[in-house]
Amino acid sequence: MPAGAVPAEIDAWFAGRGWRVRRHQAEMLAASDRGLHALLVADTGAGKTLAGFLPTLAAFCPSRLGEAVLPVGLHTLYVSPLKALAHDVQRNLLTPVEEMGLPIRIETRSGDTPSDRKARQRARPPHVLLTTPESLSLLLSYPEAPALFAGLKRVVIDEIHAFATGKRGDLLALALSRLQALSPGLQRAGLSATLADPDAFRGWLAPWGEIDAVELVEGETGAQPEVSILLPQEERIPWSGHAATWAIPQLIEQIAAHRTTLIFTNTRFLAEYIFQELWNANEQNLPIGIHHGSLSKEARRKVEGAMAEGRLRALVCTASLDLGVDWGDIDLVVQMGAPKGSSRLLQRIGRANHRLDQPSKALLVPGNRFEFLEAFAAQQAVEDGQRDGEPFRPGGLDVLAQHVMAMACSGPFREEALLSEVRSSLAYAWVDETIFARVLDFVATGGYALRSYDRFRRIVREKDGTWRLTHPEHAARHRLNAGIIVDAEMLDVRFRNGRSLGKVEEGFGASLKPGDTFRFAGMDLEVEAMRELELVVRAAKRSATIPSYMGQRMPISTHLADRVRAMLFDRAGWARFPDDVREWLEVQDWRSHLPAPGRLLVESFPHRGHAYTTYYTFEGWPANQSLGMLVTRRMEDRGLGPLGFVATDYALVVWGLKAVEDPAALLSPDILTHEFVDWVQQSYLLRRAFREVAVISGLVERQQPGKRKSGRQVTFSTDLIYDVLRKYEPDHLLMDAAWADARTRMTDVARVADVLDRAAREVDHVRLERISPLSVPAISMIGRESLPSGSADDDLLVEAESLASMAMRVDPMETEGD
Repeated sequence: MPAGAVPAEIDAWFAGRGWRVRRHQAEMLAASDRGLHALLVADTGAGKTLAGFLPTLAAFCPSRLGEAVLPVGLHTLYVSPLKALAHDVQRNLLTPVEEMGLPIRIETRSGDTPSDRKARQRARPPHVLLTTPESLSLLLSYPEAPALFAGLKRVVIDEIHAFATGKRGDLLALALSRLQALSPGLQRAGLSATLADPDAFRGWLAPWGEIDAVELVEGETGAQPEVSILLPQEERIPWSGHAATWAIPQLIEQIAAHRTTLIFTNTRFLAEYIFQELWNANEQNLPIGIHHGSLSKEARRKVEGAMAEGRLRALVCTASLDLGVDWGDIDLVVQMGAPKGSSRLLQRIGRANHRLDQPSKALLVPGNRFEFLEAFAAQQAVEDGQRDGEPFRPGGLDVLAQHVMAMACSGPFREEALLSEVRSSLAYAWVDETIFARVLDFVATGGYALRSYDRFRRIVREKDGTWRLTHPEHAARHRLNAGIIVDAEMLDVRFRNGRSLGKVEEGFGASLKPGDTFRFAGMDLEVEAMRELELVVRAAKRSATIPSYMGQRMPISTHLADRVRAMLFDRAGWARFPDDVREWLEVQDWRSHLPAPGRLLVESFPHRGHAYTTYYTFEGWPANQSLGMLVTRRMEDRGLGPLGFVATDYALVVWGLKAVEDPAALLSPDILTHEFVDWVQQSYLLRRAFREVAVISGLVERQQPGKRKSGRQVTFSTDLIYDVLRKYEPDHLLMDAAWADARTRMTDVARVADVLDRAAREVDHVRLERISPLSVPAISMIGRESLPSGSADDDLLVEAESLASMAMRVDPMETEGD
C-alpha cells in the first residue's frame, strides 16, 4: 500500500456511517508515514481524536500489514488533561476498533485504576494506553519502564493548549524526553481546537525544539459559530455588577426553547447563585442541574450521567466542563458575564452540537457595561477566527526535581545522560550543568541547610559517577506523593478569641502582610498574622485599604483587552452599540479622554472628600490587584496618604488624602525591584509559593501509607522549612522556584510590567472636577463583597446609578490634561 494512503478497512468504516475521511485526518496519517511528528489544529467536531489515532488504527489493518506480524506490546500512548476525557475517548475509540475487527486492546490508567490492574499493565501492557501526565510520570518511575516503552510508536496529546504552558506541561515535556530516549523512533502528535500561536506549540512538542520536525495540520473549516449578545428588554445594561440577574427570565425562555442548554459562569460562587436564581424563576419545573469542582465526585458523576442520558434541559457549570465530555444534544451555550478570552469562549461554544457542518449557537450575557464591550470584542474575535492563550515560560525547577527522583526510582542514571534528555525539551533547554548540579544536590541532600537530616537524603552518587536511590523505600514514598496539582486552600478568617468570620481564598490572604486592612463580612479588618490556614484579624481603626473582597477570578486576556481598547478609541464604531452604552462613551469623551492604544489614561478627581486616581490599564484583575499593592506602598513612602484601592479587569482606582500630581513617577519601572520585592517578602506570598514547590519537588510529603496529611499539616511542615531556609539559605533552589512562581502565576508581574512600559512612553493624565463616566463601574465596587446572596449585587446597582447620575451630568469643559 502506498505511504499515506488510507487503508481500505478505515475507508469502508467511514463510508458505512455515511462519513468520509476528512482532509486533516488523512494528512495526520500522511505525516506519520513520512516519519514526522504532527500538530493538528481543528475545530471542535472535526474528528480530532480519531485523526490522532488514525496512524495507530492503520498500523493494525490487515491491508497495511500484509505478511508482517501484528504489533506487540505498548504501541500508542494517549495523554489528556482529564481522567474523564480518557474514559470518554476509550468508549469512542472502541466503536471503530470493534466494528473494523482490529485486534487492538485499549485500556485507561489513572489514579482511580485498581493497583492489580496497574501491575498487570506494566507486565502485559495493552496496545493503546489512555492516561494523564501524572500517571505517565509515575509509570516511568518503575524499573520496568525501559522495557515497557522500548517499542512505543506514538504519543497522542489531546487538548494540548490546556496544560502545555503550565507545570503539568513541564512534567509531560520531561516525560516525552524520557520516552524519546527509550524509543528513539517515537512520533508525537498534539491536538487542539484553540491555539493562538501554533509554532510555539510545535516547538514545545518537538524534540530539541526543532519545529520543522513537527508538521502543522490545519483542519477543514467548519460552520461559523452563531454568537449573539443578550440585552435587557426594557432596562439598561447595568453600570456595575457581575451576576446579570436581569437576564434570568430571558434565560428561562431560552432553556424552554432548546433541547439542552449549557450555562457557563466564571466562578463557583456565580454558578451557585445563577443556579438558585434559575430555580426560583423555574415555574415550568424544567430539570436544571449544576456542575463545578467543589462538588463531590459522586455528585459530578450523577450530573454527567443525567446529561449523557438527556434527562437535563440545562446545566449551570464552570471551567470544570471547558474540556468536558461531549454531549451531542447540547444546542445552546450561554456565557454568563465576560468571556475573558476568545479561545476560552470558542472552547465553550464547541460544547454545542459538536458537529463540524452545523453551527454552534452561543449567547453572551454581560453583567455590566464593560462586560458588554468585552462580549462584543469576543464576538468579533470569534468571527475573525482570532485565538488567544497563555504564554510559555521556562520549566519549573520543582517539577524537574520531581522528574529526577522518578528517574532514580526507575534505576541508576548518569548525570550527563539525564541532563541531555532534560535539555531536549524546549521547556528545559535553559538548564545548564550548574543549575542541574543544584537540582541533583537538592534531591540528594535537601540543600545546604537541610543536609544533616537523613530523610532528605534520597539519592547518592556512586564512585563510578552514577546516581541511585539511597534506600528502596524512597521509591514507594515518591510514587505515593508525586503529582503537580496542589489543592488551593481556603483560609479561615477569625479574631484572636477564635470567633470565625468566614473563609477567603489563600491567594488573597497571602497577598496581605500584618497591618494591612481589608473589608470582609461587613467589617473593616486589620491583619495580625497568618498561621497555617488561619488569617488572624482584629477590627481596624480606619477604613480598609482593600475595601472589597471579591474572590479570585480569571483575568481578561491580553488580546481581548487590546480589542476593547481599540473599540473605545474607534468612535465611528460606537453606532453598533446600544444607546445607553453609546451615551456612556460619548459623555466620557466629552468630559475626559478615552484610553488610546499604546497609551495609559489616568484620571484624577475629588470624590467624597478624598483625592481619587483611576488608572485604565486593561491588564486584568490579578495584575491590577498587584499594582494596587505596589502603588499604595509607593504613595505611602512619598507622603500622599493612600487610603485604599479597588481593582477590576480594566482599571485600578486608588484614593488618598493628597492628589497624585505625577502618576508616571509612581509607575517608574524600579517599582518592580523595590516595592515588589518588599511586598512579596513582607506578605505571605513567598511562603505560600514555597509550600507548592516544596510539595511538587518532594521535599514535603502529603501522603504516608494509609494516611494523608491535612492541608493544615502540610502547611505547618512547609512553613517550618521556609523559616529555616529564609534564615540560613535564602538562595536555596526551592526559594528560587518560589520566587519564580510569585513573579509569574501569583502576581501576574509580566502584565504589571506592560503597564509600566506604557507609563514610561506616554501617560494621558486628565484632572477632573468630579467622577468620570468610565470610572463609575470600578468605584461602585468599593465596599461591596461577593456574599452568598443577591443583596450585594442589588446594593451595587443602586450605588452605581447614584454615581452615574453625577458622572453623566454634562457641564462646560472641565478637563485639564498633561
